[in-house]
Amino acid sequence: MPRHVAVIMDGNGRWATMRGLPRSEGHRAGVESARGIVTRCRELGIEHLTLYTFSKENWGRPADEIKFLFDLLVRFLTKELDTLLAQSIRFKVLGELDELPLAARTVLSRVIAKTAHCEAMTLNLALNYSGREEILRACRRLAAKGLASEAVTEEALAAELYTAGQPDPDLIIRTSGEMRLSGYLLWQSAYSEFAFPETLWPDFTPACLDAILADYCNRTRRFGLTGEQIQA
Repeated sequence: MPRHVAVIMDGNGRWATMRGLPRSEGHRAGVESARGIVTRCRELGIEHLTLYTFSKENWGRPADEIKFLFDLLVRFLTKELDTLLAQSIRFKVLGELDELPLAARTVLSRVIAKTAHCEAMTLNLALNYSGREEILRACRRLAAKGLASEAVTEEALAAELYTAGQPDPDLIIRTSGEMRLSGYLLWQSAYSEFAFPETLWPDFTPACLDAILADYCNRTRRFGLTGEQIQA
């Protein structure tokens, strides 16, 4: 079983359009899918789950859609805080909080603080996130420390990423059949396994996750080694 699963939750808008519904209904249905996947990962003992929730590029969407997304996030976190605590799920954010709406920042900070002691699982939301920006931010933080060039190691840079202290994702899932990372966890995904189910995110159920995990468990992860080296 992977220690860390990361998901690009893609297809909310298409799901709604196919049903003649506004995009907001797709996002609303997507939240329900997220709730089910978080619960299933907790049941399976997966230690870290990261959900790509809002990228820096998403600021280019219509203002009313952005407002709806953050209002939905506020309602979801407010409602789910007790559940996170009951399941001992620590909540973290990958991304720049300062640029988010005040109501979202307030609730996010509260949930982060309230769940800081939880140990059974870590739930990361990638919010206002860009993989390239994350790497640049880490490099700037190293430069600010005045490190000598030989001290700038992979370990030193990883310690400055949003995911510092967490394992890299073993498995990255992107729903809706799209086959690209869209700037997601660019440093951390160097040796991740990938799955690209055709299922749109609102239709992605715990059973869909189970099927992908079953396939993952039958793979041989090489980390740059040949099959003969692994067998040896």
